[in-house]
Amino acid sequence: MSATMKAVVFDGPGKVSIQDRPIPQRESETHPIPSPVPLTCHTKMRRHYNIRIARFKHRDDFYRDAFVSLYYGGLENDHDVIVKVQATALCGSNPSELHVFRGHQPSATGFIMGHEFVGVVTEKGAAVKTVEIGDKIVSPFTTSCQTCFYCQHEMSSRCNESLLFGCPKLDGGQAEFVRVPNADGTVVQAPAHVDDKALVLMADIFPTGYFGARNAFRLLAPNVQPADAVVVVVGCGPVGLCAIVAALEHKPKHLFAVDSVPSRLALAKQLGAEPLNFVEDKERMVQRVQEVTEGRGADAVVEVVGLSPALRTAFDLIRPFGVISSIGVHNAEIPWDGNDAYNKNVRVQMGRCPVRSIFSDALAVLAKNQDKFSFMFDKIIPLTDAVEGYDLFNNMKVQKVVFTV
Repeated sequence: MSATMKAVVFDGPGKVSIQDRPIPQRESETHPIPSPVPLTCHTKMRRHYNIRIARFKHRDDFYRDAFVSLYYGGLENDHDVIVKVQATALCGSNPSELHVFRGHQPSATGFIMGHEFVGVVTEKGAAVKTVEIGDKIVSPFTTSCQTCFYCQHEMSSRCNESLLFGCPKLDGGQAEFVRVPNADGTVVQAPAHVDDKALVLMADIFPTGYFGARNAFRLLAPNVQPADAVVVVVGCGPVGLCAIVAALEHKPKHLFAVDSVPSRLALAKQLGAEPLNFVEDKERMVQRVQEVTEGRGADAVVEVVGLSPALRTAFDLIRPFGVISSIGVHNAEIPWDGNDAYNKNVRVQMGRCPVRSIFSDALAVLAKNQDKFSFMFDKIIPLTDAVEGYDLFNNMKVQKVVFTV
């Protein structure tokens, strides 16, 4: 097998390239190390040399070089797996490819992009218990240990050992192979009842949309039933459309969808939301929300864009004691002050989706609605055409780009 693979590499704002990169792999060989390794050798020494001690023990309590296997390459420790990627996608949410690609999020260069991928396990560490070689898996966009306080309390996006795929600290899945740390706490075996194309949505965008909708309804006042709620989704890109599908599972009284791109608004209407174009007729947008709510404003707004004007729109559309559930990635100042928030008694939930923690619940909703997402797969191209894919997605010419590997 070749020692290299094709991968999409970030070269700077507006620039990606297809490069040959070393394949993450495990090689087991007998290697000399600085000296025979004692039975009680220091943990740091074992980690530095990535040592696995053989079962054979020498009479003087030392493991001779001949009985020491030095593993190196992709499996950096016993909790890793290596995955042969079958499908990977371009994402517009979270600390996404687009945020980095457009330069909205300053970043180093030279790493492999991508945090949405599905594939087959080809190598596994000795400590990995939940998957076997040959298993098909989907991975959330961040790793998680499932043992820390945050993982144990369904907050896996804030795991003490969390790493984001596709950043300087961890190469991503837009490649032929990818290393997954903390595999037991991260990857999920692919369910047979979900189509492969739909499954890649479970890495990020569908759980993120689901999370935004779930929070909007959970934070409603106890005396407000979902069936009585008027809800607005601000932003109808792929994540926003997922949020619309998830919100409709709660059967709200009325659901609005706000955007400026006609094709996105048409899809929102097709899914069951009333479209409102904030650029063509901002006055009508406000008027319609007021009409449906008897002048109060929306009970909840799911903000998906990640820009201050969108967050301000959410604030302006909600009623007093209303809810803002923001899943957009924000790196600017909050567009209201303490006085504004105090005078409106606003409830705000912001932040990254804990995909691994909510995976099962989100998957149930996706499985039920997967036939509605055919529009997400209007551009399926080989990984080697990724430069074209980034250009199309960046210019909003397609809803989603899926790369086959």
